[in-house]
Amino acid sequence: MLYTEENVKAAVRTQDGRRVFWLKEGDRLTPSARDWLQSERIPIETRKKTYTTLFGGEFTEKPEELTHLSGNLLVPKTHPRIAFRGQIDALEAELLLCQHALREKASLVAALQEMLDLVRSLIRADVLDEPVAPVQLCGLSDAELREHSHFPDKYYGQPHFLPAYTDGEAVLRLNRLRTKVRETELSCCRAFADADGKLRRVDILQALNRLSSLCWILMIRCKAGKE
Repeated sequence: MLYTEENVKAAVRTQDGRRVFWLKEGDRLTPSARDWLQSERIPIETRKKTYTTLFGGEFTEKPEELTHLSGNLLVPKTHPRIAFRGQIDALEAELLLCQHALREKASLVAALQEMLDLVRSLIRADVLDEPVAPVQLCGLSDAELREHSHFPDKYYGQPHFLPAYTDGEAVLRLNRLRTKVRETELSCCRAFADADGKLRRVDILQALNRLSSLCWILMIRCKAGKE
């Protein structure tokens, strides 16, 4: 913030019987504002950045055992929301490994990239409290992803199946990725459940559900020889 002389006059406070002006880190004064403070012999104090906790605690330095939830709000690293972000990080890593393993299959790599982009957007939705954009993956809408994963025989000529070691690397990699998505879904449920059990971020959970649906669709397509 840039303080004008008028702003400064309104922001002067009294502390221990003397007038003082608190200037936050990053804020600036206009020349006239600084001249007025000097003429009034009002000291300029720099207010250090402070951190708060869910229980009302306040710190001027971030303790190692705490981490940012949002803004200057700190929580223990075991907080369910932080655990969820860790699961998202692990899911990103699994997607990258899957892309590398299947790098010779361009269509699968492209599909996995769309999934990776969506996963990365979920962190932004969490941290900034933004809604998740409507899911569209591999040309399929949210409803279509669900429909195709439920009725694969209808769309791909391949019924549901139980994976076996003979199914090949693509199917097995995608199957493991699917389980990682499921783990992240469970973490999401723990992170955003209210005291009464109601989920506050259904949009994030739904996006993860559709990622799981796409994993199964890609497995079906590989099994059917369409990838």
